[in-house]
Formats: sequence, structure tokens, C-alpha cells
Amino acid sequence: MSLNDAARGSFARGSFLMRSKQARAAGDRTAVARLTLTLLVVLSLAALALSIATGASDASALNVIAALLHGTEDTALSVRDRIIVLDIRMPRALLGFLIGAALAMSGAVMQGLFRNPLADPGLVGISAGSALGAVLMIVLGASLPAGLMLALGAFALPAAAFIGGLLTTLLLYRIATRGGQTSVATMLLAGIAIAALAGAATGVLIYMADDKQLRDITFWSLGSLSGMTWAKLFAAGPVILLALLVVPFLSRGLNAITLGEAAAFHMGVKVQRLKYTAVVAVAGAVGASVAVSGGIGFVGIVVPHLLRIVIGPDHRYLLPASALLGGVLMLGADMLARTLVAPAELPIGIITALAGAPFFLWVLLRDRGRNGW
Repeated sequence: MSLNDAARGSFARGSFLMRSKQARAAGDRTAVARLTLTLLVVLSLAALALSIATGASDASALNVIAALLHGTEDTALSVRDRIIVLDIRMPRALLGFLIGAALAMSGAVMQGLFRNPLADPGLVGISAGSALGAVLMIVLGASLPAGLMLALGAFALPAAAFIGGLLTTLLLYRIATRGGQTSVATMLLAGIAIAALAGAATGVLIYMADDKQLRDITFWSLGSLSGMTWAKLFAAGPVILLALLVVPFLSRGLNAITLGEAAAFHMGVKVQRLKYTAVVAVAGAVGASVAVSGGIGFVGIVVPHLLRIVIGPDHRYLLPASALLGGVLMLGADMLARTLVAPAELPIGIITALAGAPFFLWVLLRDRGRNGW
């Protein structure tokens, strides 16, 4: 390392320490962050239990627990309750929690990576690519070989959505990478362009679709946790869980990159590896989530913003807290979707949009007043 590099590194570290001291002087929220994490863990367990016990049916989770403890399987009621609770509600609750956690944590990662509080997983076109893959399968799936469709079965639509998101991510990364370096600004602009192209292609397919296909596209695009099974959980869950386990290790780099990429590099952060890992993790988490649930908006924007107000911007606490709160909010929205118009069911994307859009507008108005826009 040259003397100039060493000097820049010392300056970057000194600048980071100075800002850390200023943050502590303004009020250290570490204790608040830890308390919030503890409360969110308790709230997550309660939300999972309540989601499993709640539904349009009068099936009782307590009856199922009693049947399992006492081994009573002979009554029709206990068999029915067991099917509803164990085979329908439980995989739905677990996968719903994972999807909410994936979307919220991905939003926090994107906002830290782009240093933009309004960044969202959909901003770089991953969600649009997944949507294009799903619509392609809905409209043109009948023209695929019958053997392939028979082999895929119920996984045809999720597989198409996941492949669409994965291909979008690979294209985006190739466009933004030059000489072994990935430009975040180029990635952002390319993502907007790719999202627009995917949206246009989706519009053409919607124009070609018949009435039944239009209903399928509309319901899928609004998002839903209906039809979740253990098979879908075992297909999408490991991808989401792997991303959730990897992302917290990026917290130090995301904290450093708030000073800029050059400063983060001189502080010892491998910026290129950080960007690559973050993009791949977000692509995997969002692609797998959208593949099984459809388009669910605002979770990736609302949750990190809400937590920054409470615990601050430290990604060591922000990332796991975002995952927990995202899962809780997703389960809450799903319970509302199941019960508001029971026995019918609202698309969950409507619930998240109704709750998220007013909060998003409030954030914009608050920042406008603060920055004098």
C-alpha cells in the first residue's frame, strides 16, 4: 500500500470514528435496538402461533395439539382439524414469514447499498423479471411440451418466475460490471431500464391473453399466500433462508459504505465482493419469494424506514430487525386477507399497498419538510 493509500485509509477511518462519536453524542440507540430485537423475536413467535390458529374455518389448533398429545385420531373433527392446521395453515404461516423477512431485509440491503432510503428490491428489475417469467408461463405454457408441463406440475409457475428473476439479475450484473468492477449507479439505471422493458413485454403478453389467463395474471400480480404447501416451502424456503443467513454478515460493509465506496475500500472492506454478494442474496431471496407468492409491494420500503426511526441506521441491528418485522407484518396482512371477506380471500398485495402507500407518502412529506424541498 502506498503512502497516499495509507493516508486516505487513515482519513477514512478517522472520519468514520468521528461520525460514530457524533452519533453516540446525539444518542446511542444500541440498548433500544437490542430491546427491539428481543421484542420482535417474541412478537414473531406470537404471530406464527396466531396465524396457525386463525382462519375462515373453525378448525382449532388446540384440538390438533390435544390429538397429537393423546393420540386420538379416530374422530372426524380431529382429522379435519389436523389437515387444516398442519397441511394448510402451518406451511402457509412459515413460508409467509420467510417471504416477509426476505422482502424487508432485501429492502434494507438495497437502501444501504445504493445509499438511498427509497431503494427497493423492485427498483433493479428483479421483481419485474420474475413477473415476466410468470406471465410467460401463464400465457404460453400451453405451447410447451406436455411431458415438461406434467413433470413440473404445480411448480411450473414458481419455476418460471424464479428463472425470470435469475436471468434478470445475471443480465443486470453483466451490464453493470466492467473491468471486474461493478458500478452501483449503472446497476440502478440499468435496473430501471430492464424493469421498463420487462413491464412492456408483460403488457404485450397481457394483450395476447384470454379471459381465464387474464384472471390468473391479475390474481398472481396482486400477490397471495393461498395454495402454500409443504412442497413449496421446501422448494423456496432453503433459498430464502440461505439469503437471510448470509445478509447479516454484510452489516459491517454496509455501515462503511455509507461514507462512500472509496472510503469503505480504504477501511478494508472488499467493496466488489460486498456488492456481488448483496445483489446475489437479494436476487435469490426476492426471486424465490415472488415465485411462490406473486407481487407483494411496499414491504421492502416500509419496514426498514420504520425501524430506522426506532433503532437507527446501524445495519448490525437493522438487518435482523427488518427480517423479523417483515415476517410479522406479512403474517398480519395475511390474517386480514383471510378473514376480512371470509370465506373468500383478498389478495395480500392489496393489504400491503393499503398500509404501505400512506406510510410512504408520510416519509416523503417528512423528508420534504426536513430538507426544504
